[in-house]
Amino acid sequence: MAISSQESERRSRHSALRRGRHGGTAAAANFGRGFQALGDLAVDGVQVSARATDLVTGRVLFSVDDHVVMPTAGIGTVLLLIEVAARLRDANFGAYTILDRSAADSVAGSGLWQHLQAPSLPVADLAALVGAANDNLATNVLLRAVGLDAVRARAEQLGLSRTALLDLVRDRRGPDDAPQLSVGSAKELTWLFTALARGEIVDAEASERVIGWLSLNSDLSMVAGAFGIDPLAHRAGDHGLLLVNKTGTDAGVRSEVGILRGPRAGVTYMVSMSFADTRLSSRLAVLDGMRAVGLDLLEYVH
Repeated sequence: MAISSQESERRSRHSALRRGRHGGTAAAANFGRGFQALGDLAVDGVQVSARATDLVTGRVLFSVDDHVVMPTAGIGTVLLLIEVAARLRDANFGAYTILDRSAADSVAGSGLWQHLQAPSLPVADLAALVGAANDNLATNVLLRAVGLDAVRARAEQLGLSRTALLDLVRDRRGPDDAPQLSVGSAKELTWLFTALARGEIVDAEASERVIGWLSLNSDLSMVAGAFGIDPLAHRAGDHGLLLVNKTGTDAGVRSEVGILRGPRAGVTYMVSMSFADTRLSSRLAVLDGMRAVGLDLLEYVH
């Protein structure tokens, strides 16, 4: 079968990715397995963006198109959690402030609150649900309370130009709605998580609150699937590993950003994939590729 010049150029470009063209210091860190997996996915038409940095030194361990703005689904709710954490010192918006859910907030998909009987919950509990289960209903109620404009302003104040929460969670996106819940770049999101770990986002107390909510995350189906830790109980560490992560899932989107600490080192990482989710095999290949990166990260820290 003849291959067009455009197709030949694309394959050549992604073959270079497999060889680690974007790698920088990747050879020293031995991230070859992850590069091979991401390169294979790129050749098959998956849009790939990834980055990993040493948590202490900030040294870039590997990067693949980390400046590209990618759809990140639920990862954008980290910006909402930051705004909520910043407001908790406000007497009119404390951790125990009760918020009611309404019919307008209702949305299907991920989350627990839609299956519970309680019509109202405290702000801090809603933030915990967002961190633990990417709770769509809790996200919309918190967004209604603080305002999407405030979340956007906070992101701009932090210097984020390629990362944003664009909208509330919707069952369907019409022509007048934002096409994605959120977008982000691997470079900005790894910086954000590193800054959270260092207590530099808003202040140390707010950063600690956000890290606490994110440490509850039970979705270890992507990169973190390689770490072998209990998805429902890993806050206290397991075999010397500590994980804080956030995932984003949508049709044709799989993204994860996180911090992994181990006995030897700590790393901040981000892997994002955009793909044609038309076959189960395509989705499984993406998840396998993300876990391949996870194995490299595990070897680096453990």
